[in-house]
Amino acid sequence: TVDSKMKSNGRAIIDVGADGVAVITIINPPVNSLSLDVLYSLKDAFEEAFRRDDVKAIVVTGCHGKFSGGFNISSFVDLQQEKVAQPNPGYISLDILTDTVEVSKKPLVAAIDGHALGGGLEIAMCCHARISTPNAKLGLPELHLGIIPGFGGTQRLPRLVGLAKSLEMMLTAKLVKGEEALDLGLVDAIVSSSQLLDTACKWSLDIWEHKRPWNIASLYRTDKMESLGEAKEILKFARAQALRIAPNLHHPLAFVDVVEEGIVSGPRAGLIKEYETFEVLIRSGPCKALVHIFFAQRGTMRVPGVTDLGLVPRHVKRVGVLGGGLMGSGIATAFLLNNYHVILKEVNDKVLEAGIDRIKANLQSRVNKGKLSQGNFEKALSLLIGTLDYESFRAIDMIIEAVTEDLSLKKQIFTDLEKYCPPHCILASNTSTIDLNLIVDEKSKYADRIIGAHFFSPAHVRPLLEIVHTQNTSPQVIVDLLDVGKKIKKTPVVVRNCTGFAVNRMLFPFTQAALLLVEHGADVYCIDSAFTKFGMAMGPFRLLDLVGFNVAMASEAQFVSSMPGRIYKSMLIPLMQQDKRLGETTQKGFYLYDERRKAKPDPDIKRYIEKAREISGVSIDPKLAKLSEKDMLEMIFFPLVNEACRLLAEGIVVKASDLDIASVMGIGFPPYRGGIIYWADTVGSKYICSRLDEWATIYGKNFKPCDYLAEKAARGIPLSGTMDLAKSRL
Repeated sequence: TVDSKMKSNGRAIIDVGADGVAVITIINPPVNSLSLDVLYSLKDAFEEAFRRDDVKAIVVTGCHGKFSGGFNISSFVDLQQEKVAQPNPGYISLDILTDTVEVSKKPLVAAIDGHALGGGLEIAMCCHARISTPNAKLGLPELHLGIIPGFGGTQRLPRLVGLAKSLEMMLTAKLVKGEEALDLGLVDAIVSSSQLLDTACKWSLDIWEHKRPWNIASLYRTDKMESLGEAKEILKFARAQALRIAPNLHHPLAFVDVVEEGIVSGPRAGLIKEYETFEVLIRSGPCKALVHIFFAQRGTMRVPGVTDLGLVPRHVKRVGVLGGGLMGSGIATAFLLNNYHVILKEVNDKVLEAGIDRIKANLQSRVNKGKLSQGNFEKALSLLIGTLDYESFRAIDMIIEAVTEDLSLKKQIFTDLEKYCPPHCILASNTSTIDLNLIVDEKSKYADRIIGAHFFSPAHVRPLLEIVHTQNTSPQVIVDLLDVGKKIKKTPVVVRNCTGFAVNRMLFPFTQAALLLVEHGADVYCIDSAFTKFGMAMGPFRLLDLVGFNVAMASEAQFVSSMPGRIYKSMLIPLMQQDKRLGETTQKGFYLYDERRKAKPDPDIKRYIEKAREISGVSIDPKLAKLSEKDMLEMIFFPLVNEACRLLAEGIVVKASDLDIASVMGIGFPPYRGGIIYWADTVGSKYICSRLDEWATIYGKNFKPCDYLAEKAARGIPLSGTMDLAKSRL
């Protein structure tokens, strides 16, 4: 029996037609996920169809145009926390799917629409044939959750599409559409949604009447498998790739090991190794962290005091973007790709043309990568209008100001906008650091429409959107921007207005600590190496090069005035600026860059560090010069954790999980570590607090633990514990 806590409305129903075809439908909206109760119900439906004399053939499908999105991820948490009685190991994979479904003496056809992902595809692969719609998506994306397939996918996919293609699909979590699935041999035919069920029923009867071949069970197919010699080379290459791309993770290698077991010892042995490995991985740290990120990402759309008011998002159709530089052109591209009309404003013809050329280049890049058709490229460009004045802004729904971080310029722009934009128009700034109340006076008559829409460069690629509200921002405007964010495929995180908002405010002490270490003797490149080994996309100095020194110093100027008591003043970057070393854009920063943006260390950096020490009056600290990688990580990450705690204490961010998403998508924190607060809780607040106290005594009060962190440490409770939501002032 299924534990009562696992009960849901999910089930499978059987309907037998006059033609003798039993249609089994998976019902568990919205994506027909496979909770344990659905799987048990599915087993009952199959067994009923096998028993009944009036059933000749069987079609399995999902309700509302979706086959199945795979195993219910909420069930992972229940299994990890042992809230439910778990079925015996291999019960679903072997007893139900292999020894009951796949050995059916009645033809079994899967009718796939919408998506067949994870466990959904694994069920479909047990059938004698699969019929799909052209745009249905099929794949085994378990990699993103720190696990491997658990219902036989590692054994059946290689036998249906070949070893090389199956490993590519599993190790990149690649989804294929129906047409490609047909080419690969994963499905047997493509039909429209309206014809899907009828075609699948006829196909199953054709097999019954021997008009079509009764395919050998997927588990024992060999026609697509490479020779043993080729297989060994493919497995060797896949293993090397997994180690190179994810050196800290075991589960990508587990894919290769389990697939190999099936080739060497036979598919049944492979199934046994698969479910044994799945049992271990589902309880692993990376799986728990990635499941946390999965739910945290979906939770960003729920904002207490805003999304619970019953407000309906207004329809935004026309968007104005002010500034066609790197950020402005990227923002415009993001909207054009999602069918919004965009008006790009610049100050003269030359810079306007340059902005439009950047947008064209962004779109063309997607065409070149096969992510955008030529037709959609032309459609996107047709939605773009360039202008040098505000006249066309009189009928616009939202503007996004994306000019340089110049406060006086931004103030003037918003003063001008008030004269031209209609009363319903959302007035957004893409500022990355500046307090919105400095840009627009809180007493302004349009203060309720002012909001921050902070994109991350390149804006049409990076997934995060920081939505920044002031005391006066209308909840309706926040709801509107949440909806827009979703429609342009961004993950929005709502934060309260302050200097730096969430991401850049966390990053500031991170880079400050890195600069302090270097001036006291630590090596720039050893620090960056420690961070990439930890799993960060890049270390603090490579990140500074990417951001650019001018932007970094403009941000620092804002923080100096907003948090004057917590600044480590380093002259290292200003000295490099004097020599026109500005980061990646000038091909010289902490690294040297070639034309392909490949970075290499520059021995000349030592000269700048020595000069900075001389100006600051700092001498080399032998302890810091010989820091271990663990200590480097802690001395730079723990100040970031400390600032994240301040954001929670001040109600800048309401949920700790929002900071986890902000750190993963905005800073490049490894998702398999769960985000900054989740990770800090695995380290322990007591340990973090004691280390910060120790460093504050030696290196200054910018390391001093904030009250929130100190209180949590003293009480021994997680940093992610609930806060008083009233503090958020939403």
